[in-house]
Amino acid sequence: MLLKYIPPVIQQHMRQISSSSAAVTRIHRSIYARQYPTVVVLPDGSTVNIRYEEPRKIVKLPLDLSTLTEAERKARLEARKPRRKINIVEEVEDNFNAKKYMKYIKKK
Repeated sequence: MLLKYIPPVIQQHMRQISSSSAAVTRIHRSIYARQYPTVVVLPDGSTVNIRYEEPRKIVKLPLDLSTLTEAERKARLEARKPRRKINIVEEVEDNFNAKKYMKYIKKK
C-alpha cells in the first residue's frame, strides 16, 4: 500500500481582486461607472485624455499669470476685456427723382 504525500496546510492570503485594483496604471474596465471621456488642456497647450464624472468634451486648466513676463501678462489681460464695437455710418446721397418715372405709371 502506497501512501500519498499530503503537504502541510499553509495559510495563504487570498487577495481581493477587483476591477479597480490597479492603482499604478489604470482601471481595467471596459465600462466606467458614471465617467465620460474628456480632453484636458494644460496651460502649456498639451492635452491629456482622462475620464471625468461630468459629460464634458474639454476641460481647460487656467494659466498662472505670475509665471508670465510683464508684456505677456498685459497682452493676456487685454485679450480678456470685451472689444468695443466700431459703428461705421455711411451717408448715401439721395438723388432720386420720382418725376423721371411718372411716364411708367398707368393711370386708370
